[in-house]
Amino acid sequence: METGLLIGLVFPGGEVVFLAGIAASGSGEALLGDAKLSAPLLFALAPIAAITGGEVGYWFGKKYGRGFFERGETRFYNKKMVETIEKWLLKYGPRKALVLGRFIPFVRTLINPVCGVANLDRKLFSTWNAIGAIIWTQVAIGIGYLLGDAIEGSVNKYLYPIVGLIVVVSVLPIAFDTYRHRKLRKQ
Repeated sequence: METGLLIGLVFPGGEVVFLAGIAASGSGEALLGDAKLSAPLLFALAPIAAITGGEVGYWFGKKYGRGFFERGETRFYNKKMVETIEKWLLKYGPRKALVLGRFIPFVRTLINPVCGVANLDRKLFSTWNAIGAIIWTQVAIGIGYLLGDAIEGSVNKYLYPIVGLIVVVSVLPIAFDTYRHRKLRKQ
């Protein structure tokens, strides 16, 4: 899932989980034909993938430490983002931060390695990483599934514009950031 540090910065997991919910719904057959996703498998396996991604992120932060985040800024993350997540951890505590952070892009990706860098207790992290992953995947898949059932039979009319909007919204931050970096380089 997106919480696997480097992949999540360029591959938005939230949108994929939501779209997977649609693909497992009544509209899934219109989209994928016989390859329609199994809703029970999706609801069961997505949390495992999200938990695993969080654990990999935590391990990465613990192994490579703060130095990895201070190696210079990139278009996908910078020191300010890491500091914001650290403040979030202090303000809300690790329990709330790990659960609520799942619902916020970039926080979802960076909070796990930041917890590793901060040496958050492993048991505390793993418990709340799992709780957050389960809640987040079930909500995202559930909303996609319900929407897919609601628009069943109207895939061309509703779903393609929804998917297009999701793609545009996902790509916009990267496009703006790329534009900003190019503009700064020219100065």
